[in-house]
Amino acid sequence: MRVALIDYGAGNLRSAHRALDAAGATPVVVSEPEGLRDAEAIVVPGVGAFPPAMAALSAAGLVEPLRAAAGSGVPLVGICLGMQLLFDHSEEGGGATGLGLLAGEVHRLPAGVKVPHMGWNTLRPRAEDPILRGLPEQAYFYFVHSYVAAPADAGVVVAETVYGAWFPAIVRSGVIWGLQFHPEKSSRLGAQILRNLLALLSASRGRR
Repeated sequence: MRVALIDYGAGNLRSAHRALDAAGATPVVVSEPEGLRDAEAIVVPGVGAFPPAMAALSAAGLVEPLRAAAGSGVPLVGICLGMQLLFDHSEEGGGATGLGLLAGEVHRLPAGVKVPHMGWNTLRPRAEDPILRGLPEQAYFYFVHSYVAAPADAGVVVAETVYGAWFPAIVRSGVIWGLQFHPEKSSRLGAQILRNLLALLSASRGRR
């Protein structure tokens, strides 16, 4: 599967590329709209802040093509900051508009906890979903973030975790996915999540 890995200068591109390759994808780094034309799936990675990330996507001319690709049924996955960018708006850095592929807002972690949240957390499933296939009951994944998504529709939450408060760790709406943790930094179970995800993306491609 040819996966367009979006390069907008945000962090974990190399590790995401290696992890996708190891999981069986053919990742292709894309930094301009033309690179999306033959993509069978799209991954938006990211480490950093929401407003400059959206500014970088806009400067690269990728905002509307990403929206159009998702609207046409191309599977799209956001990782960490990439997941937050899927939503309507973030309060980070004074506020910024996101891709608007998922309804909801992005808020700072609650007062009283150390930020950024850096460490290993377990997931609590909120829905039966094939992305969780093969995971043990106590499955740990690696998180690095200061902000979390608050979907308008709680039904999109596949799994959640807790740090100061419960928040979504995996979201899904159709073929749009978000992972708040870093599967590429989550060892064996992160690799399992990516294999599950690629199987789902491949199946959705066959239905298009």
